[in-house]
Amino acid sequence: MLAECDPAGGDILAGYLSGLEIPPRGLLPLAVADLRGRVREEFPSQLIDLDSGDPGRRLVLPGITDPVQAGTLRPTWERLTTFFADLEYQGRGVDVIADCGRLTTSAAPWPLLHRADLILLVLRPLTLRTISPVLPAIAHLRRELTEHGRDPSAIALVTIGEGAYASRDLEQRLQLPILASVPDDPRTATVLSDGGRLRRNPELLRAAASIEPVASRAIAARRARFSATASRSEVSRA
Repeated sequence: MLAECDPAGGDILAGYLSGLEIPPRGLLPLAVADLRGRVREEFPSQLIDLDSGDPGRRLVLPGITDPVQAGTLRPTWERLTTFFADLEYQGRGVDVIADCGRLTTSAAPWPLLHRADLILLVLRPLTLRTISPVLPAIAHLRRELTEHGRDPSAIALVTIGEGAYASRDLEQRLQLPILASVPDDPRTATVLSDGGRLRRNPELLRAAASIEPVASRAIAARRARFSATASRSEVSRA
């Protein structure tokens, strides 16, 4: 499930799915349902199913339509985060990919980031100018995770296109691993952002799909490491 949690607003209804007549639904009604204690009951009606042949395989939870609405979500992020995490263990299981937007906003959905198995920062490594703003964002994110008892090793990079820095140099400069890279494909990106017809088998989508198994292995490795650490702690206390 792709959950549009960007406090600046979601794009998918106005962009990629703009050709469909979809009634208002998504994150904001779900937050209102949370205030009434009815998230579980109303959750299915707020989703868009992208697969008619295999219902429930790819889902979208549209985001807010106005940044002003971000304030409405603040009281509910903690409970919505717990609800999203629990989806993994219900029915056929759901993996939640949350688009949290830019970390420079004052209304970032921090509970989601604190709970995430993997946090991917996306950047274009073109020049020092495009890389420099990432440094304070990384420092802020590391502080947030550490202060909330989370491991900053959950953070990794996804790069778009090529630039002035080789992958190894970029990793050393930002002190983060590069999990994956995707090509700079403006034509496909424009269709995904603004709507239109996709070319057959576009390179960007192939590259994006290839991230899934890499991310799954990274998450499994982190979980196994923490499970082993917890087991050793239990033995030590015994």
